[in-house]
Amino acid sequence: MARIRVLVVDDHRIFAESLAAALAAEPDVDVSAAGSGPAALRALERAAAEGRGYDVLLVDAELGARTGGGELPAVPAPRPEEPAAVDGIALVAGVRTARPGVRSVVLAEKDDPRAAARALQAGASGWVAKDCSLQRLLSVIRGVLRDETHLPPALLTGVLRELTAARKHRSESERLVESLTPREREVLRCMVAGLGRKAVAERLFLSPHTVRTHMQNVLGKLGVHSTLAAVALARRAGVGPVGPETGGSGRDVVERGGQLAQ
Repeated sequence: MARIRVLVVDDHRIFAESLAAALAAEPDVDVSAAGSGPAALRALERAAAEGRGYDVLLVDAELGARTGGGELPAVPAPRPEEPAAVDGIALVAGVRTARPGVRSVVLAEKDDPRAAARALQAGASGWVAKDCSLQRLLSVIRGVLRDETHLPPALLTGVLRELTAARKHRSESERLVESLTPREREVLRCMVAGLGRKAVAERLFLSPHTVRTHMQNVLGKLGVHSTLAAVALARRAGVGPVGPETGGSGRDVVERGGQLAQ
């Protein structure tokens, strides 16, 4: 019998332990639990290295949002390349990129079309209520392994509306980015990377004055009034940052007076 390896990722001890115990009673399911995003990433890495990777992640929609006595014990400090905290949607996105063979199902306490749409966009294969029956959950687990997508019927209309709106915003953002010249797109990618004017000038072998002009042109063509708004629009359009060889700091974008901070 082919066994399904499931990793429950939830920072609520009682729920995580109860769900893991219920799933472990199934003859074809092996289950483990992790109490945080970084702990889940480490579990995935260890399992893959041992040649017994997980098939399905069951991820708490509110991962990282709880405090108090119901949490699982603290995990060891993450390695430098790991984030200090990972919410449920971010974990789904990261796993989808790093381990595309793993299917993710988000477990939620309430119906939320916007959050469910975000989860699907991040790569989740399903959104299931935490209080659903064990048989329903097992059906979803087996279904996503057949490349099915599972949503509660009551959420379908709202999720489709959210996804349609997101596609519309992305299409408009892509159209605006396409109006930029090749040099302006290079400058925009530097802005997305969080580079300040001086760093952009050094990267592109331009004078700071010329970079300032390009940045102003970018804002004007995109129809925004701040660097942060330009970066947000660029991300919606799928514009990525310049590569690590550019000397970018990798820090969050910080805006002061309408320009990127150095």
